[in-house]
Amino acid sequence: MSSIPHPDFTAARFSQSPDARFQPAPADGVLPEGFFTTTNLPTYVRVGGAWRMPREPRMDGALVLDAKGELWIREGRRVRAGERVVVGLAEDGSEGVYVNSAYLAGDGEGEFKFMTSAVSREKPIDYAQMARVLVDDRERGGYPIWVTGPALVHSRARADMTWFVANGFVGALLAGNAVAVHDIEASIFGTTLGMSGTGEATSGGHGLHMRAINKVRAAGSIAKAVEAGVITNGIMHACVLHRVPFVLTGSIRDDGPLPDVVTDNLEAQVAMREHAVKATCAVMIATALHAIATGNMLPAFVTEKDGSLRELPTICVDSSEFVVSKLKDRGTHQAFGVVTNAQDFMHILRLYVERELAARGTA
Repeated sequence: MSSIPHPDFTAARFSQSPDARFQPAPADGVLPEGFFTTTNLPTYVRVGGAWRMPREPRMDGALVLDAKGELWIREGRRVRAGERVVVGLAEDGSEGVYVNSAYLAGDGEGEFKFMTSAVSREKPIDYAQMARVLVDDRERGGYPIWVTGPALVHSRARADMTWFVANGFVGALLAGNAVAVHDIEASIFGTTLGMSGTGEATSGGHGLHMRAINKVRAAGSIAKAVEAGVITNGIMHACVLHRVPFVLTGSIRDDGPLPDVVTDNLEAQVAMREHAVKATCAVMIATALHAIATGNMLPAFVTEKDGSLRELPTICVDSSEFVVSKLKDRGTHQAFGVVTNAQDFMHILRLYVERELAARGTA
């Protein structure tokens, strides 16, 4: 992935900039007027004559200097009364805050070209490159997060997702209640939403997902259902077996839900954010709302241990161009769109990852 150079802060435009201005938050969850609103781009704040990057970057947050002098990006609701919040609107450094968008500028602006749209089902998909990204991330000990929708389970990509979990390519799984429900239904009854593996409806199948939920609720949790032998295979089984954390979040239409599902929206966002801040790679498959929600929590970059920056690889897969375009329109501009169905994507990606591992002589 592309590296992102730090600005030259010895340049006059930066060395002559003022320190950022801070004002105290007037109340818990209330920001001072004129507070600076963050983006997902690399952001630098001048404090005490030095340019610093805040921790836990994301879009739609506030810049907060805590009592220990640590600089954070926080959601407004998490800011406490009296905490020092950066105020100012300028992003060019003239008010002590600089947002690095320069690296996004391309060349040949204004030149007419064919096939330059960011998302199109007509453009080739470079599975080999995505495989290299995933294997590189695993080799460097990264933290890839996967965000999935239930279509991944229904489309018979369940075995492939299980393989990625079991082989260390998933740092955390973020999904809704339905993904886990139908994966568990497949383990217990061999169906998803009552549909057999060959795509045929089964007698009484409409209620099997509810029976699956009931069995897990009786066990107490997904992990306990795995321990008890109720769940014997699949995505959730692999997550428990290989100690891969997962966050399941609820919606108004959830059945059950499963006992592990976080039903409070704000609590769910906090739980997802704990993994988003550690992400070194993101793969989003067949889920519009979860993809956009996670995208809003992600920075567009990864800070390496040596302080260097690189683009955060973000792959968004959906059968509809609309979903991928929507994610980019909501600010996750680094997302690479793949317009195809979940089954084909997972099958082919696994094939290319296995080829990449074989080429490197890696198990």
